[in-house]
Amino acid sequence: MKYTFKEKKDTRSGFGDGLTELGRKNKNVVALCADLKGSLKMEDFEKENPERFFQIGIAEANMMGIAAGLATGGKIPFTGTFANFSTGRVYDQIRQSIAYSGKNVKIAASHAGVTLGEDGATHQILEDIGLMKMLPGMTVINPCDYNQTKAATMAAAEYDGPVYLRFGRPKWPVFIPEDMKFEIGKGILLEEGTDVTIIATGHLVWEALVAADELSKEGISCEVINIHTIKPLDEEIILNSVKKTKALVSAEEHNIFGGLGESVARLLTSKFPVPQEFVGTNDTFGESGKPEELLAKYGLDKDAVIAKVRKVLKRK
Repeated sequence: MKYTFKEKKDTRSGFGDGLTELGRKNKNVVALCADLKGSLKMEDFEKENPERFFQIGIAEANMMGIAAGLATGGKIPFTGTFANFSTGRVYDQIRQSIAYSGKNVKIAASHAGVTLGEDGATHQILEDIGLMKMLPGMTVINPCDYNQTKAATMAAAEYDGPVYLRFGRPKWPVFIPEDMKFEIGKGILLEEGTDVTIIATGHLVWEALVAADELSKEGISCEVINIHTIKPLDEEIILNSVKKTKALVSAEEHNIFGGLGESVARLLTSKFPVPQEFVGTNDTFGESGKPEELLAKYGLDKDAVIAKVRKVLKRK
């Protein structure tokens, strides 16, 4: 396999380290937190920039309104809390105060998906990508490892407009090179193949790579593409790939209703229809458990990707 890893690090630490570096480089960057600075790894930013860190407490709606105000004043605010509280709890505030007026707010959302683990269904949001991508003008980013999350955080600060940045809790393989360019709206071709295209995002990029490696031993050639930006979607890289492979599997730690796969399906039906299979949760909430066990139970691991590849190949 072209990509391997030497260590595992949580993607939330990628955000925290990226935010700290931004604090040193850009004096307009400010951070707001809803009583979860440890979970979001925001302590170093606060330590170095106490005058630019605002602990709002468990008042997420207020945090979004304050962030919108700071953006109006020329600051670049990053809000930090769990993905569930970053979206569902404050959807009205994001829609009215941030998205509607195109405020330059960066919504940093940790502990997304079932890999949150033991905290269970109430915290394991699997609908957030859908909620955010439907907001006009909202950019939606879901990086795959520590290095890419750090790079995405840096890129979000340079981008003018509202951004939803999604990342997770568990330690995960670090396999993206530290110096790999991160460009909002541009997917990354990780593995070239000829039989099937696997489009993956977030934690499932690694699962897709492992699946592709195992399938290669059976003579199945998989093209693997990392779609870290779900909106705007890189249509060119997807279409170029499926015109070659004629089959596609989408993989995400999110509900199949409203996520990456649905965006890809819309693209394919309008531009180049090919068989597609979906790896994602099927209209369900999560439950408490170990991240790896939950990925397996809900059909989100490499075995699920392999099964969907075999299924889609039969439909070619």
